[in-house]
Amino acid sequence: MSDLEFDYVVIGGGSAGAALAARLSEREDRTVALLEAGGDATHPFIHVPAAVAAAIGTPSLNWRFETVPQPGMAGRRIPVPRGKVVGGSGQINGMVYFRGHPTDFDSWADMGAKGWSYREVLPYFTRTENNEDFPQSVFHGKGGPINVKYVRNPNRMNHDYMAALASLQYPACADFNGPDPEGYGFRQGLLRDGRRESTARSMLLPASRSRRNLTVLTQAQVARIIFEGRRASGVVLTDGRAVKARAEVALCAGAVQSPQILLASGVGPAAHLKELGVDIVHDLPGVGGNYHDHVACPVHMETQDPTSYGISWKALPRGAWNVLQYLFGRTGPLAGNVFESVAFLRTDPSLAKPDVQFVFQPAKRLTTKLPLPMGHGYAISPVALYPKSRGTLRLATPDVRDAPLIDPRLLAEEDDILPLLRAVKIARQAFAAPAFAKYRGVEVAPGPDVQSDEDIKAFIRAAGYTVHHPCGTCRMGIDAEAVVDPDLRVHGIEGLRVADASVFPLLIGGNTNAPAVMVGERGADKILGKPDLPPADLPPESVGRKA
Repeated sequence: MSDLEFDYVVIGGGSAGAALAARLSEREDRTVALLEAGGDATHPFIHVPAAVAAAIGTPSLNWRFETVPQPGMAGRRIPVPRGKVVGGSGQINGMVYFRGHPTDFDSWADMGAKGWSYREVLPYFTRTENNEDFPQSVFHGKGGPINVKYVRNPNRMNHDYMAALASLQYPACADFNGPDPEGYGFRQGLLRDGRRESTARSMLLPASRSRRNLTVLTQAQVARIIFEGRRASGVVLTDGRAVKARAEVALCAGAVQSPQILLASGVGPAAHLKELGVDIVHDLPGVGGNYHDHVACPVHMETQDPTSYGISWKALPRGAWNVLQYLFGRTGPLAGNVFESVAFLRTDPSLAKPDVQFVFQPAKRLTTKLPLPMGHGYAISPVALYPKSRGTLRLATPDVRDAPLIDPRLLAEEDDILPLLRAVKIARQAFAAPAFAKYRGVEVAPGPDVQSDEDIKAFIRAAGYTVHHPCGTCRMGIDAEAVVDPDLRVHGIEGLRVADASVFPLLIGGNTNAPAVMVGERGADKILGKPDLPPADLPPESVGRKA
């Protein structure tokens, strides 16, 4: 194969890129190429929902990035998993369907992302959604390509978790994607017929099979973007091939690799590019800045009771039945994502909205490569939702095959650890509630000896981790540090847009996959010159109503 030429070239086949490419291909008179550096999504760990931890741990599916040593995390290097497969990180994530707090998007608009308020982005969420459990409304869609549902027959420990939080006077939440996502409850996931759902499976694959104008190239890693002056005209792959773009290039490689590709192509902070000998196309200081992610810490219990998910002699008959359920009916625990219930809580009553997500896990910590843990236990992983710390992504070398330098400066701001400190205390109160007494659980992390605030903070820094929601490295806005404008066009460059989680001005208060898909959906409309969908007509009592 020599040079290839298309109208649109999409870099990255992750959640946003797959959606964007599929939507672009709806224009029959335009040709689209999607370039994915990884392979096809054939590994069984991708498709069995309960094998999520095994999918993350599979080297062929994960770029296996890590941060530079983090002083705020006891000097450790923190893993940064990113999907290396068609479907991207949407093939190795927890399949959670959560959009964020409505006011998060109003904050985007306030920061210069005009047109991205809650009312304006909500129609793009519902356009993509096929919700099995909620009727069609301003908050939920029916008939969209992405299937959303509750896990059927969740582990009964989830009910104890919610009873414990109720005993602590926290409210229930009937719909985390409704107008006020605060409280505890079951959460919905990206699941269909007992398998993982993704934009790659439900949008890209059907489009590539039925439309001759869409070409998907795998094992096609982009080395750099080609520029004619300051206009993007295509890309060069690491194998030397060129792929030309007659109209536009859309960069959808994610919060790690989108800025890496821009930097390697000569778009970014001039001083950094000069240090590495990269020819400067455009001095754009914000590229690779504003890196932030959600930090979490564990509160783990172990028990001899076999109610939780896990492998043991006591649970062996049930486990064998669960395997048969899945093999012959795609039902049972293997058809769920393990993390079936959640809570969004204010750890300080004076706050305007939840500051911590409490993820409940009815299973012991995974310590082997098996999809399920050996033995039994349960855990709450509090996740701090709105970090103040900001870091950077920089090139280690100009070669994109070398991992970049990721420095999120986790917990560098002292205020960032305070929600987690309060959350650990709340999680302990929940596990001490009467609902959990029958399990006779023993706390193994932080452990009974960790009691003072200073000891808990030290534990958080030593045992904390991120929940793999990096964002912001190609921030959307209109100020001098912004990388793309509200139409996702790279400032100072023609024919190039970025459409993925890297454009988020601010982390949303929860899981990032659904917002990334929304960005891909809007990006496709903007590239095709379509008018924005009409803003949602929200009920008067709804929050986040700014236009």
